[in-house]
Amino acid sequence: MNQPVAPTRIRIDFVSDVSCPWCAIGLNALEQALGRLDGELQADIHLQPFELNPQLPPGGEDATEHLIRKYGSSAEQVEANRGVLRERGEAVGFHFDLERRSRVYNTFDAHRLLHWAGLQGRQLPLKHALLKAYFTDGEDVGAHATLVRLAGAVGLDPDRAAEVLAHEEYAGEVRKQEQYYLERGINSVPATIINDQHLISGGQPVEIFERMLRPLAQA
Repeated sequence: MNQPVAPTRIRIDFVSDVSCPWCAIGLNALEQALGRLDGELQADIHLQPFELNPQLPPGGEDATEHLIRKYGSSAEQVEANRGVLRERGEAVGFHFDLERRSRVYNTFDAHRLLHWAGLQGRQLPLKHALLKAYFTDGEDVGAHATLVRLAGAVGLDPDRAAEVLAHEEYAGEVRKQEQYYLERGINSVPATIINDQHLISGGQPVEIFERMLRPLAQA
């Protein structure tokens, strides 16, 4: 009698930022692709930090003004890009309400909290909560009160979350990981790295992720 074949186990490092809309699209698409390969692949997803705007002050900047200045876009181009994001988001089950996202925030503290959440086994739920809070609900994901509330909402200890944020815990670890990926040529996100060997750049459709992952299941 044939024994069932155990799924192939892989490691995925998903390098991303909380304030990156394509990261929200890419993460949902990646998880849906893995769902299509359920029983064939077992993925350990590790969320790695990347800051698109590390110099932003507390309180952030106006989102439209920031995009125009950073990318040299016109207001019309910014709005057209938002339309593309809405469409691509809906395709993978992520709702963008970009009219509510009026500002761009510093995300370093969010990355520190995500690092701690990873040690507690709650990193992915917190990441999804942060992306929704920012891109759907328009919340300040740099504010400690927001971060503590979201931590509690995904089953983490809010008092411990507040302590982590107040005492600059895991700052060194986050900086080290950011530098690690920068030194390896990751200068835009999302970047999906499979088994430290295969790179998928950008917020790709589900089909692209599945196409890259399926040969690993058959190896």
